[in-house]
Amino acid sequence: MYEILLVLYLLISLALIGLVLIQHGKGAGMGASFGAGASNTVFGSAGSGNFLTRTTAILAAVFFVISLVLGAMTNQKLKPAEDWSNLDQAQAEQVAPVAVQDSAAQNTDVPN
Repeated sequence: MYEILLVLYLLISLALIGLVLIQHGKGAGMGASFGAGASNTVFGSAGSGNFLTRTTAILAAVFFVISLVLGAMTNQKLKPAEDWSNLDQAQAEQVAPVAVQDSAAQNTDVPN
């Protein structure tokens, strides 16, 4: 489920970026007076403003909801214990009393 939501999140984010880049800015009306007004006929006589604005708002809301759901799902996952959290205990367990050996006993293999 998490992976499906993550892929959906990615696709919605790319669609949202594309829709924002397609939309006309506030100054786009000035271009219509110079002959660029025919570009709005693709989306009908009302223009692309309502369609693109609504679609962007819906995708933004879905993007926001999915991000909250993914955050809640990630928060509930168990985190692995860090190696550094129990450093004092691990160090105390590893330190064992070292037996002191006689130096003469250590050098038995070495010929004189």
